[in-house]
Amino acid sequence: MATTVLACLGVFASYLLFVGVAVSLPVIQQALGASTTELQWITDVFLLPSAALLLTCGVLGDIFGRKKVYLTGLTLLVIGCLVCLTATSVLQLCVGQALSGIGTAALMPSTLALLTHVCTNRKQRTQAIALWTASLGLGLTLGPLMNGVIVAHASWRWIFLPCVVIGVVIAVAGAFLLADSRAERARHLDIPGQLLAIVAIAALIYAVIEGGVEGWGSAEVVVAFAVAAVALAGFVVTELRSAHPMFDMRLFSSLAFSGTATIMCLTLFAQVGLVFILSEYFGLVQHASTLDIAVRLVALNGFTVVLGPLVGRLMIRTTPGLVLVVGLVVAGIGALLVTTFDPSSGAFASAAVIGVLGIGIALATAPITTIAVNSLPPRLAPTAGAASNALRQIGSALGPAVFGVLLTSSTLNALPAHLAASDLGAGDKGQVLGMISDAGIQAGAFLRLSTASTTDEARAVYAASFTDALHTCALVGGIGLLAAAVIALITVGVRKTAHNAAAGS
Repeated sequence: MATTVLACLGVFASYLLFVGVAVSLPVIQQALGASTTELQWITDVFLLPSAALLLTCGVLGDIFGRKKVYLTGLTLLVIGCLVCLTATSVLQLCVGQALSGIGTAALMPSTLALLTHVCTNRKQRTQAIALWTASLGLGLTLGPLMNGVIVAHASWRWIFLPCVVIGVVIAVAGAFLLADSRAERARHLDIPGQLLAIVAIAALIYAVIEGGVEGWGSAEVVVAFAVAAVALAGFVVTELRSAHPMFDMRLFSSLAFSGTATIMCLTLFAQVGLVFILSEYFGLVQHASTLDIAVRLVALNGFTVVLGPLVGRLMIRTTPGLVLVVGLVVAGIGALLVTTFDPSSGAFASAAVIGVLGIGIALATAPITTIAVNSLPPRLAPTAGAASNALRQIGSALGPAVFGVLLTSSTLNALPAHLAASDLGAGDKGQVLGMISDAGIQAGAFLRLSTASTTDEARAVYAASFTDALHTCALVGGIGLLAAAVIALITVGVRKTAHNAAAGS
């Protein structure tokens, strides 16, 4: 029991920062003068190490003990938050976020492996994973709310304090109460595979983010994409030839695992990307406070907590595949409904749409991990869990990167047409276009022209352009989620089979 509780608390602590920092980006941007690209890096520098190092941390847990890796992860998480707590620049904030990301890389596989070790049958494992998912969702939900309250009364830096306190308390409890475990078969570190994974993931994210700034045809972006492709190919070849691969390619012999791997990336890509752009929309277009943003987004992850036990029972009574497909379809519809937002959309209308998206995410999240873990023999369950979490983090890292670039380019593309239709003079139009193009799209929220009326008109033009870009991003997210539903239908299915029946026994 103590192992289950501490595993859930560990993933809860690691996900407090996941969305909590994202909803605070408008405040951080104003305090540090960060550009759109820097805001993307503040988010992705946390996600990059958590994706690139997750599999290796899983192997380290198998070799040296999951408890040791768990406690090390909490320590790094706390140290990273302390660095952020004293940050005076974007660079220092990124360093702290990176350390916290490494801590998360250690926590994610160790918590899931600890759970799968103590839960000996599929029914127990399904229920435990549902609790683990609910704990993850609780971190995603409470993080933004706590940050909103803190920013309303203190400096934005204090948003990292709760994670420090919670991490220390959990680490002390874990040192005394946590039951340790190791892999039943011998595991070995895969240094070549790890290095190639880091290069591939980092180069890909760099290429996507910088491509929106430097241009997709610039030499450094083309080189970065090429490096990512070569490193990925090298990683696959290395893992296939390695006697002790970090990422066991046998996992992909299961059609269900292959499908959930793709679904995991698409779902987290859309979910985290939408959180990023919605936070910017509420903060820059509607000038909502950090707490208001957190409240408006609470349903996006809050339903994962509220519906967690129900989802676990639904998976047992029906099939995980059916719950997954329904969840992805509902989430896709919710994302597409974001295209109905306009600059003056009310909080109630926004919350209703985000609620639909949140219900879909809640229904889909637990089945993805459950299907991935249960689709393989029990001896591969920890490996499957670590691989699933790595893919989860890769999708999460790509979300802000791709959506941030799309948001910037779409806003700048929509701006000239809205300026042409406005009553602004030629000089004011040129000034607005120049300011937003040169200083970044965040600058549009703080435009000041010669008179109050022209300032209001300019900000209305900016809001309309930004909202058009929001619609484009929502369309991409919605299509991605619906595509994931089709993939789930094909690779997992919705009918009860002998395998699914076993999952409920």
